Amino acid sequence: MPRYAQLVMGPAGSGKSTYCATMVQHCEALGRAVQVVNLDPAAELFSYPVMADIRELIEVDDVMEDESLRFGPNGGLVFCMEYFANNFNWLEESLGHVEDDYILFDCPGQIELYTHLPVMKQLVEQLQQWEFRVCGVFLVDSQFMVESFKFISGILAALSAMISLEIPQINIMTKMDLLSKKAKKEIEKYLDPDMYSMIEDSTNILKSKMFKKLTKSICGLIDDYGMVRFLPFDRSDEESINIVLQHIDFTIQYGEDLEFKEPKECEEDKSALVDEYFQDPVDE
Repeated sequence: MPRYAQLVMGPAGSGKSTYCATMVQHCEALGRAVQVVNLDPAAELFSYPVMADIRELIEVDDVMEDESLRFGPNGGLVFCMEYFANNFNWLEESLGHVEDDYILFDCPGQIELYTHLPVMKQLVEQLQQWEFRVCGVFLVDSQFMVESFKFISGILAALSAMISLEIPQINIMTKMDLLSKKAKKEIEKYLDPDMYSMIEDSTNILKSKMFKKLTKSICGLIDDYGMVRFLPFDRSDEESINIVLQHIDFTIQYGEDLEFKEPKECEEDKSALVDEYFQDPVDE
């Protein structure tokens, strides 16, 4: 039987641990067994039980206190992850092998792990050798995505992870429940964006012709190939959580031996469902 894994990635503060806790609770309500592995050696507190915790292997604080290493917080975390990559046997022993495993890996937020360092790619390859079907879940904080430039930066970070890891990836805007009604309306256009419109919106801000041309090329690439789209994630809305889970399950073909349905939010009716999510509730 195949095993299933979500690599939960994203910048620090994007809501990775909250996403894991919410998804575990949601799956438990559905009668599904989902486990979480913490891969952040700098983590302090999280509100979910873990089946394995990298801090049992190595911690950032211990590395930083080692006078022979003399690492700061960022260098210490990179050292921890490289040490982890050389000790995958610890992870294998911690995971065991239960039929139909479904595991969320709560990953660190340092962007270099998904750009030029090989650690996360090595992890993906190792999981695949252990018969895991792996899906990347890249989170961005919706509260910081209401401006074109910030949105484009978020897209480039998501693309970097997708290209580096070479696995299917679902991109999610988190913390939708914290947005005001006005902010939700403003951010709606970023879920399925028209990149060429964003170029027009940014024309007056960009003064350099060189950067205008670069921005136009980036936006054109993203728009022409449909490379990045986002799903809203509202932890207070069961339908929102379920739509995200359906997309991930479809990507890794979870339960393919069962009668499987495509995600509720298909391309044909995607915009309709997004409109429904942002529609103001009818006053009773």
